[in-house]
Amino acid sequence: MAIRLFRKKDESDKKIKIPEGMWIKCDACLEIIYKPEVERNLNVCPKCVYHFRIPATERIRAVTDEGTFAEFADDMESVDVLNFVDTKKYVDRLKEAKKKTGRKEAVIVGKGKINGIDIVLSVLDFEFQGGSMGSVVGEKVAMAAETALESHLPLVVFSASGGARMQEGTLSLMQMAKTGAALARLSDARLPYISVLTDPTTGGVAASFAMLGDVIISEPGALVGFAGPRVIEQTIKQKLPEGFQRAEFLLEHGMVDMIVERSRLKATLTQILRYLSGHGDR
Repeated sequence: MAIRLFRKKDESDKKIKIPEGMWIKCDACLEIIYKPEVERNLNVCPKCVYHFRIPATERIRAVTDEGTFAEFADDMESVDVLNFVDTKKYVDRLKEAKKKTGRKEAVIVGKGKINGIDIVLSVLDFEFQGGSMGSVVGEKVAMAAETALESHLPLVVFSASGGARMQEGTLSLMQMAKTGAALARLSDARLPYISVLTDPTTGGVAASFAMLGDVIISEPGALVGFAGPRVIEQTIKQKLPEGFQRAEFLLEHGMVDMIVERSRLKATLTQILRYLSGHGDR
């Protein structure tokens, strides 16, 4: 009679089940990191301090005092005046962006407090069509500046954008002048405007309101510039310097005032606002 031997399963036979989405790979150091740890660290890699992109709503929670932010102009949304079609219809792209983000446009504007200091805040959302600036985005940023002027409050703008929205043509490009004019009126009234550059800040946004701040702050490693490095290299047929258009390069060449890690951003904004708004050390 044949005898069949069965080996008792030991611990090495057991498969460890890891829930999906619990680990992410850092785009910079390529380390596999526990996602909740990254989230606790304000979406900054604990290994190499790489700053992951975050949605506008998360940005607002990170810098404003809890329960103080009140959005306005949230009902505004773009229309397809040019009946624009590339590989897709513009109207379809807008529908997809709205479904993905649950928002109507690529910017959120409102009033809030940063450590007790009243401000007007504008935050671009890269998740909505790459944070591109169309007529509504430009109008809302201009409205934020006008609200700051009327309320006699400082303005803080977080930029994250691929530039002007090509699907709106000249209507998009004219927002560069509109936002610049609104900020000029704010400057004439001697009200502070702090611009915070995040990855990426490019195109028409970089060429307009993003670089007009009284104080310009950047997150570490942010890509900031008008055209991307690849486009420039193809145009001039030359290799660009190492780190060209990154925040550290811009700081070295006097284009930004400081680079601040996300964990210190709220405290830094508080210090600047107190100084510029005459709040002293309160």
